[in-house]
Amino acid sequence: MTARPRIALVGSGAMGSLHARVIAASERAEFAQLIEQREDVGKEVAGKYGVRWAGDVDGLSTVDAVVIASATESHYDLAKHAMALGKPVLVEKPVAPKYEQSAELVADSERLGLPLMCGFLERFNPAILTAKQLVGDVVQVNAVRHSPFVPRIRNGVATDLLIHDVDLAIRLIGGPPSVVKGAFGYFHDVSKESRSEDSADATMTFPDGAIATISASRISQRKVRTISVLEVDRLIEVDLLRRDITVYKNVTHSVDGGGYRQQTIMDIPMIPYAAEPLAAQLDHFLDLIETGAGSDAVAEERAAILPAHVVIDKVTASASEA
Repeated sequence: MTARPRIALVGSGAMGSLHARVIAASERAEFAQLIEQREDVGKEVAGKYGVRWAGDVDGLSTVDAVVIASATESHYDLAKHAMALGKPVLVEKPVAPKYEQSAELVADSERLGLPLMCGFLERFNPAILTAKQLVGDVVQVNAVRHSPFVPRIRNGVATDLLIHDVDLAIRLIGGPPSVVKGAFGYFHDVSKESRSEDSADATMTFPDGAIATISASRISQRKVRTISVLEVDRLIEVDLLRRDITVYKNVTHSVDGGGYRQQTIMDIPMIPYAAEPLAAQLDHFLDLIETGAGSDAVAEERAAILPAHVVIDKVTASASEA
């Protein structure tokens, strides 16, 4: 493989255009090709970064790796094709529309000996990276990921929003849950017709007794991205939008003539990480390519893909049964 891997990007929509900027700015990779079915959009974005545009994936044999940022329904076929050509793949979440397809792609990557990475972008949020260094014995995680409605997003919030915080909860607690329950809500007319949920709540219970409650919604009038990590004697609150952390520890409580009183110490840790999450994600993908298919890092990344997908599948089944 070349010193600077030649990267093909599939898709130049809202997320794809961000990937295009980051790939083009990377000193470790060469943005070699943009694949976009919409010729006018594709040529405009390709021209902006001075790369070759193509309307299909026939030319993937000339690149070293592929980033897939197209619509969710296209992920499975595109990743399948790229890996059949022997290309490492970074694919936006979810890996595929159906869990069985995601599991198949993960199995393909192992069988073919190829790096496969899912775009769990919040893993690279500086606040999350810092929080992971702070947390100890986590007993509860509460997360809220709410947004206004965006008509262009056709799939429901379970795979679009909920999956991010499910993944974070699993990583913070240290393993997958043993029990999963979910509930969906359909409120916009277009959502009712397509059965694409506007809200999704998940409750997870873990083998050691820890619990997590995750709420995702696209009927909010403002954007909220928060996660609270509770230990028995400490609370760590993370704002993923502001990328900051506040730590709370209750030190005293008493009852006197003035009523019930508490004293809580508040700490605001410094966030040492400065990299843009999408750029850090790309760097990690390039690390996986460099280390090679047989490395522990590639195996660990592959193993970290499906746990959140399993939960979303169970949440969907639970919501359907309700």
